[in-house]
Amino acid sequence: MAQTKYKEYVEKMLRENKDLFDKFQPIHDKYALDPDSHQEEFNQVGEKVMNVVNEYDNKLCASSERGGYGKFTSNLSEKFRAEIKNHYSMLDHIGIIPTKREEFLSPKGKDFVLKKISLPR
Repeated sequence: MAQTKYKEYVEKMLRENKDLFDKFQPIHDKYALDPDSHQEEFNQVGEKVMNVVNEYDNKLCASSERGGYGKFTSNLSEKFRAEIKNHYSMLDHIGIIPTKREEFLSPKGKDFVLKKISLPR
């Protein structure tokens, strides 16, 4: 049975960037267990991973658009990224900037506070 195109692109991406993904795997696994301690390293290597993911996503969608399937590219992109998340479930956490808990406390330091915004009616 022939493999779907997005799965082929995921396998191609992982194969052609083996060193990067081999480096990312243990960092990803450590981050999944303890995000607070590993966020900075996860973001640094993850930025390179996301650049590769975006590159292959663009290649996949561009090849589909040439075939006359332009309206299906967003769905294809979603399937491509979902397939990558089967390998790296924390992928969407790349780029999160940790903040100190104190930034969300009221001036008295006791209550959790969210800043309110005014929306036009």
